[in-house]
Amino acid sequence: MFRFVVCRGVTARAPQKGLSWFSSFNLSSRSIHSIPFATVDIEEISGSQPAEVHNLVQGKWKGSSSWNILLDPLNGDPFIKVADVDEAGIQPYVESLSKCPKHGLHNPFKEPERYLLFGDISAKAAHMLSLPKVSDFFTRLIQRVAPKSYQQALGEVQVTQKFLQNFSGDQVRFLARSFGIPGNHLGQQSHGFRWPYGPVAIITPFNFPLEIPALQLMGALYMGNKPILKVDSKVSIVMEQMMRLLHYCGLPVDDVDFINSDGKTMNKILLEANPRMTLFTGSSRVADKLAVDLKGRIKLEDAGFDWKILGPDVQEEDYVAWVCDQDAYACSGQKCSAQSMLFMHENWSRTSLVSKIRDLAERRNLEDLTIGPVLTFTTEAMLEHMSKLLQIPGSKLLFGGEPLKNHSIPPIYGAIKPTAIYVPLEEILKKNTYELVTREIFGPFQIVTDYKRDQLSMVLDAVERMHAHLTAAVVSNDPLFLQEVIGNTVNGTTYAGLRARTTGAPQNHWFGPAGDPRGAGIGTPEAIKLVWSCHREIIYDVGPLPRHWEIPPST
Repeated sequence: MFRFVVCRGVTARAPQKGLSWFSSFNLSSRSIHSIPFATVDIEEISGSQPAEVHNLVQGKWKGSSSWNILLDPLNGDPFIKVADVDEAGIQPYVESLSKCPKHGLHNPFKEPERYLLFGDISAKAAHMLSLPKVSDFFTRLIQRVAPKSYQQALGEVQVTQKFLQNFSGDQVRFLARSFGIPGNHLGQQSHGFRWPYGPVAIITPFNFPLEIPALQLMGALYMGNKPILKVDSKVSIVMEQMMRLLHYCGLPVDDVDFINSDGKTMNKILLEANPRMTLFTGSSRVADKLAVDLKGRIKLEDAGFDWKILGPDVQEEDYVAWVCDQDAYACSGQKCSAQSMLFMHENWSRTSLVSKIRDLAERRNLEDLTIGPVLTFTTEAMLEHMSKLLQIPGSKLLFGGEPLKNHSIPPIYGAIKPTAIYVPLEEILKKNTYELVTREIFGPFQIVTDYKRDQLSMVLDAVERMHAHLTAAVVSNDPLFLQEVIGNTVNGTTYAGLRARTTGAPQNHWFGPAGDPRGAGIGTPEAIKLVWSCHREIIYDVGPLPRHWEIPPST
């Protein structure tokens, strides 16, 4: 049913083959079966030939006596079997993490050649993902488990490829750059170093099956940590195949453990293995529980009810409408950066902006997956939320609000048309409605409101009261308006200007929340150093002693 291919690049050090490594792997004229790391054929994954996802622990891929059967989100077929680790099977993972010392697998004083190793691995993996057949393989695999348009899925692959390219060569060791400061006397200097945590854990969600886990995993490895990686089992096949690609590119097989389990089992592993740091991307409820369980040793990129404010200067109406549609409804709204609330200045309210957003939203269809299944909310749950919103005085349905038709999406998932609900700003701010209005619906669903020129303070109050501050957009080229809004808000990734958006973060800038000391970032050197290393100060004091030094009086 599957071809399990030996990973030829698995060694303790990166293969030193230079350009010959790249020239030996030309996929342009070969079939999908020639991808040397792949153990699945996307065209064959089906109810009759389900794919299998394995676990990796202590350098060995393993199945399980218990398999979690996943349903195809488009037709309900049982199309993937995931080797599920239960609480009785966690000991190998606990032991594996426990073997990693607190000072990590490498640091500036220990095996510094591993910084070079990961520069080489990154270069090779970036090259692999740049090959059309490999890029297409991951793009279509993402589509199978987290249905989104080809272009949206391809964007994940491209961001990951560029990230790996960015940290090729010497860039990994530059992450560990230290600094020195003169001391008080001859022979004394203080040096600041970036130090790994050692054993760490990474827990990532379903909506970006490749980009989020790959970028956080590589950041952890660059800094010298040993991670255990858990990706939402619904999509973990993508990262399982990426792990095999990384092994092919020279990643030592025992540097990372990869596990599929439910949340309860993973929680037990974290409590018993006691990783020095855990990166969690996902819901605020789980994030807060983990923060308590792990005694604060955690970095979070939790939920975001993300907002966009349209300023007083109306221009480029078609462009702004298009960005609003992309922000709210691309990937069926299943982005932590999706536009959840749109505040329109009264000048915009008098335009045809909303009707243009509606027209763009209505172009979306299941055939090209520009709209698709919602994996964490059922249709019934989303429509019930809409019904509650429409009971608010002055609220109205702008568009959508209906189930998708003529589909075979299983009822465990949601399937609704892109939806927008108008709620008056005064009603949003009322204590008994605010929590309802700002509840995050991880699907193609947004709140729209408007404000008058003298009501900006009410808008700023609304965004101040939100508990998660991930992304935001301030759509205006008015410098004084931008200054007012940016100066009175906190979101960690904020786009400002006429072309501002809430989604679509590339690899070249920080992405993450602000206003929370637990906040994690992704993508940049600053993000990697913040999340995956800590500061260590070493003070050299080698002398010599002053001439004729004598023991001084007690103090």
